[in-house]
Amino acid sequence: MAADRITRRVAACDWEAVRHKLDDNGWAHLPKVLTATECAGLCRLYDDDERFRSTVEMERHRFGRGQYRYLRYPLPPLVQGLRAALYAELAPLANDWMKRLRRKVTYPPKLDDFIARCHDRGQQRPTPLLLRYGQGDFNRLHQDIYGEVQFPLQVLIVLSQAGRDYRGGEVVFVEQRPRMQSQPIVLIPDRGDAVIFTNKERPARGTRGTYAVQMRHGASELQGGQRFVLGIIFHDAP
Repeated sequence: MAADRITRRVAACDWEAVRHKLDDNGWAHLPKVLTATECAGLCRLYDDDERFRSTVEMERHRFGRGQYRYLRYPLPPLVQGLRAALYAELAPLANDWMKRLRRKVTYPPKLDDFIARCHDRGQQRPTPLLLRYGQGDFNRLHQDIYGEVQFPLQVLIVLSQAGRDYRGGEVVFVEQRPRMQSQPIVLIPDRGDAVIFTNKERPARGTRGTYAVQMRHGASELQGGQRFVLGIIFHDAP
């Protein structure tokens, strides 16, 4: 089954190194989480209207340019498997971050229990999404925060190959520390690679103790071709 295959693949990653990278930088790279065949299958899914609960034209909302579509429940097995497997690996780090930031929040070890918490608070709309960018499209810097219940990390997986399917469209992060100028980070992941990142804030150690570092993410302008991305947000929306 797709979910079992993905669970094994995610579990085989070097999670100790990933957590250190997230602690130090707010983002981490996981190579080859999806195969070329799996990426192509998700790209084909984009035109199947029955799979999606809503479609957003980014320019209409001043989010940038391009389009994205929120998947509906039940999620495709591949996406559900990824969401559950990644959450299980990230929940311990999320709990550690909340403790260090002195937030009175804890996350259960399994995704199903966390989603039940979302639904109990009226957040019942799934948030995993597929994004499609064409030439001239881009995504303004933002944070994916929905409702009262939030998970501090999310994941994107690039489904198209840079240099072949598209040009430009780099993944962009901007980190803001107190009393410092913003620091940009630009990534060009290969097809099938995942990038894990904080969708709001993370703890950092300073001379006066731990403080919160803010991070926003987006995508630079596509210079040509077409680029598909899978976004995995763990909390559901109201």
